[in-house]
Amino acid sequence: MKLKFGSVEENVVTREEFPLEKAREVLKNEVIAVIGYGVQGPGQALNLKDNGFNVIVGQRSGSKTWDKAIADGWVPGETLFEIEEACEKGTILQFLLSDAGQIALWPTVKKHLTPGKALYFSHGFGVTYKEKTGIIPPADVDVILVAPKGSGTSLRRMFVEGRGLNSSYAIYQDATGKAKDRVVALGIGVGSGYLFETDFYREVTSDLTGERGTLMGAIQGIFAAQYEVLRSNGHTPSEAFNETVEELTQSLMPLVAENGMDWMYANCSTTAQRGALDWWKPFRDATKPVFEALYNSVKTGVEAQKSIDSNSKPDYREKLEAELKELRESEMWQAGAVVRQLRPENN
Repeated sequence: MKLKFGSVEENVVTREEFPLEKAREVLKNEVIAVIGYGVQGPGQALNLKDNGFNVIVGQRSGSKTWDKAIADGWVPGETLFEIEEACEKGTILQFLLSDAGQIALWPTVKKHLTPGKALYFSHGFGVTYKEKTGIIPPADVDVILVAPKGSGTSLRRMFVEGRGLNSSYAIYQDATGKAKDRVVALGIGVGSGYLFETDFYREVTSDLTGERGTLMGAIQGIFAAQYEVLRSNGHTPSEAFNETVEELTQSLMPLVAENGMDWMYANCSTTAQRGALDWWKPFRDATKPVFEALYNSVKTGVEAQKSIDSNSKPDYREKLEAELKELRESEMWQAGAVVRQLRPENN
């Protein structure tokens, strides 16, 4: 259906017009092979299985993720296989490894993409930057994308709670004439709240911008800046953390999610209301140049190349741990660990 978002009309698919029963009918003869069991793999695989689809998992035996898959109920030789065997068995290959992992495994996956199969992504990176990744799908397979707008953990948690996480969908290549039905059915099957249409390029550029921006990079930067200003002016760690992070994440953001920021502004104290209305534009004006520089870095492929170069190095995990340790051991997040322990639900 077409819905207006502000003044722009977009194509969306809801569970009402494409119910789960229809999705099952579309995919009744398919074997969905989830290749990779890291970030998105567990949530999507388990949701599909619980929704009644024929799902298998492909993972390297002996790895931590192989053991995790067994703990989640996947059975070796029945629903859990080595990656190459899963690729051979699957008619839809959900390529859910990391971007660097996809580059390394592509020759293995490609040789099992026989005519009529579907190659499924949850990120447009590999195909959009094919000159850098070498991922060029054969012409006789469907190439489709469902990108949940959140982590695999959130996708699974919301599914178990009877909710849904919105997802985008895209068709890069329709070789069989069935790509649209396949991708929408998969989007419904993994537990999407609703699906909105995009393409591989727009998905990857918006995603890389978002995760570096308001989803993770910018929000951590803003948290750190406000926390440091409060601490330097004599506020205690617990007070600085509560005013910077805890109140936002535990109280305000759930209300914004339910009702919108305009509602939040209308339903806070008049003092908070006045201050928020006065200051949001200066923050916008201060950060917009940073976002423009970020988007340009994404658009020109600089961010993609950085990711490929960094994540493909053999010492990537060790360097990552050092960077995460800096965050984890910062005073702000040390204070946060104590605050989380003191929440009523944890006592």
